[in-house]
Amino acid sequence: MANTAQAKKRAKQAEKSRIRNAGQRSNLRTFIKKVLAAVKAGDKEKAQAAYKIVEPIIDSAVTKGIIHKNKASRGKSRLNSKVKALA
Repeated sequence: MANTAQAKKRAKQAEKSRIRNAGQRSNLRTFIKKVLAAVKAGDKEKAQAAYKIVEPIIDSAVTKGIIHKNKASRGKSRLNSKVKALA
């Protein structure tokens, strides 16, 4: 446990950011699942619409430090490939 006032404050800040990050990460995963569900259902229009919604959400997660930029790029690429594969 933290002994100094500074360490106690940092522990409180870390807990706040952990909770905020968990919510944002959950939101990100939810929107990714919507794209995957549309792809699985074979609905190209719905999948494209969902992809357009999730793309800026992924980018903002990178800006906020939720995920690494390479993970975001890889995820967008894989989602886009799945959407384009629907004929």
